[in-house]
Amino acid sequence: MKSGDIKLENLEPTESCNSHQGSSRSFYANASYRRGEKDIHECSYCGRSFNQKSSLKKHQRIHSGGKPYHCPQCGKGFSQKGNLTEHHHIHTGEKPYPCSQCGKSFRQKSNLQKHRRLHAEEKKPYRCSQCGKGYSEPNHLKEHHQIHTGEKPYSCSQCGKGFSQKSNFQKHQRVHTGEKPYYCSLCWKNFSSHRNLQIHQRVHTGEKPHQCPLCEKSFAHKSTLQQHERLHTGETPYHCSDCGKGFPHRNSLRHHQRVHTGDKPYCCSQCGRSFTQRISLRQHEYVHTGEKPYRCSQCGKCFTQSGTLRQHQRIHTGEKLHRCSQCGKSFTQQKSLRQHQSVHTGEKPYQCSQCGKKFKRRAHLQQHQRLHAGEKQHSCSECVKSFTSLSDLQQHQCVHTDMNL
Repeated sequence: MKSGDIKLENLEPTESCNSHQGSSRSFYANASYRRGEKDIHECSYCGRSFNQKSSLKKHQRIHSGGKPYHCPQCGKGFSQKGNLTEHHHIHTGEKPYPCSQCGKSFRQKSNLQKHRRLHAEEKKPYRCSQCGKGYSEPNHLKEHHQIHTGEKPYSCSQCGKGFSQKSNFQKHQRVHTGEKPYYCSLCWKNFSSHRNLQIHQRVHTGEKPHQCPLCEKSFAHKSTLQQHERLHTGETPYHCSDCGKGFPHRNSLRHHQRVHTGDKPYCCSQCGRSFTQRISLRQHEYVHTGEKPYRCSQCGKCFTQSGTLRQHQRIHTGEKLHRCSQCGKSFTQQKSLRQHQSVHTGEKPYQCSQCGKKFKRRAHLQQHQRLHAGEKQHSCSECVKSFTSLSDLQQHQCVHTDMNL
């Protein structure tokens, strides 16, 4: 083949992708040509060139997410054979990479290289004159300087947004082009960045690297962990513009806003009752079926909602996850924490529509409203006299107790 001639080759990247050979995707059609005396193999997605076809195949796993090398002990997959070899050291305890200066050993060559920088300050000879941070390459220092100067030399021709780093600019351009060069080898879903592909792959691996320090529950995404942590802190950053009520999640706020708009898009097919949330409809349907699918493994009590079961189980464990940030008192339920916090704030969100009196708790408002209605739910078993509150009934029962003495 003469210099400059180009031919297309169908390169098979990994065994896991062979089942997709009949696909209409031309992901592995790459240009090969000669440069001088060398065959050059170019990646059709990012343009990177390689002298060997095998090197191109290894590189393409970055885009596809293919991991053909699996550990026989734990099943973890790797895109490179060398990475699998280094991973084996975790199981064997072997640390074949010793530091020549201090003797400390490492399982991975990359960790040894990072460690060596601690000994050799000259490894980062390029230092920022403003903050003293050091860099091993002059171009890294140049990019770092733009943090201080605010310079953004890379500008998007379509929207005008500026970037200080070329890599971030290239990622941004995919927003306009719709390009998604990174493919999941298991489900063929595509992504605009390698990072997003790695996060997606946790769906298949079940990996949950983000753990809550308070209850040790784990999550696949950092943002999901941050949302979960608000259950412990009681933080409610999303506020309703109509009533000011706060919520820990944006979705919870959207659901709440239907209270004001009256929108109830979820309708029961049996009785026609409508609900603001889909989950509320599902829970309501148990009224018709009598189903209580959530059962406590300790006492056998059944519940229609998984959340109610979790709250109930804390009776057995004594667990109190929700802690007041002001006084440190803990509660088994988030609503109990919110009610308690009104002790510190003095807030009384529940107001009687008839007389305007306000209450800290909904139950107290409901009890008060019975005074207006003349309703007396609590009856004495001895004399059939009725009372509006349980406390009044208990006080009355002392009359019968004194008479029996």
